[in-house]
Amino acid sequence: MNLLAILLEVTTGTGLAALGAGVAAIGAGIGVGRIGGSALESIARQPESLGDIRSNMIVAAALVEGVALFAIIICLLVVLA
Repeated sequence: MNLLAILLEVTTGTGLAALGAGVAAIGAGIGVGRIGGSALESIARQPESLGDIRSNMIVAAALVEGVALFAIIICLLVVLA
C-alpha cells in the first residue's frame, strides 16, 4: 500500500489535509525563526565565525523549508485525489 492510499483512508475530507498544510507552514516559520535567532546569538558571541555560521544557517533553513514543502505537497495530493 502506498502512502497516498493510507492518507486517503485516514482522511475522509479535505479538512485534515488543509490543517496539515497549515501546520507544516507554521512549523517551517517557527523553525526558520529559531535558526535565525540562534545564528544571530552565535555571531554576537563569535564575530570571527560569521561566514561559517551564515552558511550553516542557510543550509539548515533550506532543509526546514524542504520538509515543509514536501508536507504541503502531500496534503495537496490528498485534497486533489
